[in-house]
Amino acid sequence: MKHKIEIFSAGCAMCKGTIEMVKKLAGAEHEVHVHDMHKQDIASRASQHGIRSLPAVLIDGKLAGCCAGRGPDEHIVREALRE
Repeated sequence: MKHKIEIFSAGCAMCKGTIEMVKKLAGAEHEVHVHDMHKQDIASRASQHGIRSLPAVLIDGKLAGCCAGRGPDEHIVREALRE
C-alpha cells in the first residue's frame, strides 16, 4: 500500500536528518512531501494536526512517532509504513 508521508521541518539539522531517514525508508514506494514551517499556511496546517515540536512526520494524515525532543523514531516510522 502506498502511503502519503508529510514532514514538517524548520530546516534545522535534526529536521534534515529526519528528512533523509524518512526518504530512505520510503524509497520510491511512498509519496514524501516536505513542508517548510517558516510559511504561515504550513504552520497553521501543522497546528491543526496537533504538531507541537519539530521535526514531525504525518503518515496518511496521522501524526507518527513524534518527538519528545529527539525527533521521529526510525522504528516507529518503519512500522507505520508496514501498515
